Amino acid sequence: MVNDSLPPNQRRFFLTIILGGLSTALAVVAGWPLFRFLSPDTGGADVEIVEIPRASVDVGGAHFLTYRGRPVVVLQKSAGEFAAFSAVCTHLGCIVKWVSDPGEFLCPCHAGRFSTDGAVLGGPPPKPLEPIPVVLAGDLLRIG
Repeated sequence: MVNDSLPPNQRRFFLTIILGGLSTALAVVAGWPLFRFLSPDTGGADVEIVEIPRASVDVGGAHFLTYRGRPVVVLQKSAGEFAAFSAVCTHLGCIVKWVSDPGEFLCPCHAGRFSTDGAVLGGPPPKPLEPIPVVLAGDLLRIG
C-alpha cells in the first residue's frame, strides 16, 4: 500500500496559505464599508451651480440648501454682502445650525462654534468651514 499523505510541514504551509487568504478576504469585506464611510464623496455628477432668489436670505439670516449633494448655508452678513459655506462641521461631520442672536454657527454634536466668516470660534473643530463661491446676479444668488 502506498502512503499518499503529506509531511506535516507541507500541510502546515498549505493551511497557513489558505487561512491567510481567507483572513485577507474577510478583512477586505469588513473594511470596505469603513473605507467608504471615511472617504470623501466627489459629488461630481451633481449640479455645478445652484441659483436661489436673493430674497430667500434675510439680512442677518441664513438659508440652507443642497449643493453637489452636500448641505450648504448661504448667509447675508449685511445688506448685499453674501457668503456661502459648507454646512458640515469640520470636527465629525455634523450639520451646523445658524444661531441669529449671537450671529454664529453652532455644531449641535460637540458645541463647535464658527463665525460669519467660517472661522472656528470655539470647541473641537480643527479647521474653518469650507467656503463656497457665491455671486450676486441681479435678483439671484449663484452658488458654486
